[in-house]
Amino acid sequence: MSFQFFVQQCLIGLTNGALIALVALGYTMVYGIIRLINFAHGDLIMLGSCFALSLVGWLGLAAGGQAGTWGGIALLVVLCGLFCGGLNLAVDRLVYKPLRTAPKLAPLVSAIGVSFIFMNIGLFWLGPADRSFPELLPATNLLAADGLQFSAKDLLVVVVVVPLMLALSFLVRATRLGKAMRAVSQDPTAAALVGIDVDRVIAATFFVGGFLGGAASVIYGLYINTISFQMGFQNGLYAFTAAVLGGIGSIPGAVVGGVVIGLVRSLSSAYVGERWTGAIVFAILIVILVFRPEGLLGRGTKEKV
Repeated sequence: MSFQFFVQQCLIGLTNGALIALVALGYTMVYGIIRLINFAHGDLIMLGSCFALSLVGWLGLAAGGQAGTWGGIALLVVLCGLFCGGLNLAVDRLVYKPLRTAPKLAPLVSAIGVSFIFMNIGLFWLGPADRSFPELLPATNLLAADGLQFSAKDLLVVVVVVPLMLALSFLVRATRLGKAMRAVSQDPTAAALVGIDVDRVIAATFFVGGFLGGAASVIYGLYINTISFQMGFQNGLYAFTAAVLGGIGSIPGAVVGGVVIGLVRSLSSAYVGERWTGAIVFAILIVILVFRPEGLLGRGTKEKV
């Protein structure tokens, strides 16, 4: 296997890793604020893909030209982001908010229940069989180098995912809402005492995480070109693993974890075999957590007794 083959696998891994990182941000944001592992996040993205597929038919995007298609994809990202953000916000209000003061196991089990509800909605929406997502972008190679493939779909992942990550970083670090999020993450009680509306901050966190998930659902459908009602489980599992690997609660950690898992999946599939990919990913996760339990970029915290 040539060096070009290795570089090609790295390109595939980086592209997949960026998509995994975008999904992982939804997990890490919610956990960073209220210490809840939102297991329904993967299935939320599945519903976003269902909505995106419906929008493609309603808007007639499959028949548009390339310029119109890029504009249509931007519209899909916004509409699916609003759809998933609103749905995530509704789940927080109806399910998680009444359990704020309940034992930690109650919201965790509720998140699993919401995941199954979403999965069954997806089954009703899509049916039991896999559905094909239309090829809206050409498969033409954008690189002049022989042996390397980088298509418009790969470019789409970079064009959408990187700006969203930068925008999220700016939101958290340089806005009033971001400062409020960091305050609530450190100590919700102290944040409330200084006048921060904790419930409003939590709701905004769920909406932003859902919006990112909606964007990821569009990119996933366009990149993989196949969606199903069960896709949320595996995608959510890898994204949650990326969040833990990078340090759950850390936004840069989620990005690093997603890229690492994307590269490991691509290289292990190419050099070892597809059937060993999952085992290798989780073996690496276990080894890293043994020596660094807080994750690659996570910070160790002391529990108050």
